[in-house]
Amino acid sequence: VQLQASGGGLVQAGGSLRLSCAASGRTFSNYNMGWFRQAPGKEREFVATISGSGVQTHYADSVKGRFTVSRDNAKNTLYLQMNSLKPEDTAVYYCAADRRYLAVAGGSAGYWGQETLVTVSS
Repeated sequence: VQLQASGGGLVQAGGSLRLSCAASGRTFSNYNMGWFRQAPGKEREFVATISGSGVQTHYADSVKGRFTVSRDNAKNTLYLQMNSLKPEDTAVYYCAADRRYLAVAGGSAGYWGQETLVTVSS
């Protein structure tokens, strides 16, 4: 499956952004999806995952209550709505896919998209 993330940009603290990840090549609903991010000088970290049906979701504690992961299987698209953004959310964000939910959640998904940069100014 091919993945292409978009929607990053520059936003002030407290603002919102919505990231999108367009998928192609396979049956999208068969894949569990996830968002990860990597800040400058830091390791990549888990942000959120969502099951193929969209019923099951999990979030990192650092984004819980502020970010919402969703998907539109008819449009083959994954989303990450980010509200109340903080400077520490500044990072490149990646989307990932795998048929195994735990593989996505654990950061070992089989498919990764190109990054989109989110910069939150204070």
